[in-house]
Amino acid sequence: MNVPSNLKYTKDHEWISIDGDIATVGITDFAQGELGDIVYVEVETLDETLDVDEVFGTVEAVKTVSDLFLPLTGEIVEFNDSLESEPEKVNSDPYGEGWMIKIKFSNPEEVDQLLDVEAYKTIIGA
Repeated sequence: MNVPSNLKYTKDHEWISIDGDIATVGITDFAQGELGDIVYVEVETLDETLDVDEVFGTVEAVKTVSDLFLPLTGEIVEFNDSLESEPEKVNSDPYGEGWMIKIKFSNPEEVDQLLDVEAYKTIIGA
């Protein structure tokens, strides 16, 4: 199981990459493995400002539909449009081409509340 050490994580199995005041968000390798084959990613909150832990979209797999929770308060400034035609990128490359959104986050203190790689590995039993 791939759990990159340079990322932050949430208890909801999302990964976050921070670059200045922009955070790139996707679901972890563990999450995509648990969900199975991803068939649809829906994000209807582009250009909206949401609070931490609000639902920003859903990911649909063959077996289930799961909500996606915003890891940081801020404005959703970009959606990975390629997922509309190729949602399977979330399965094949969750930390690369399978990223979901970019957030211009507004509360840097929230970054400190995210999990580091060791804390996330404890949650998933890795």
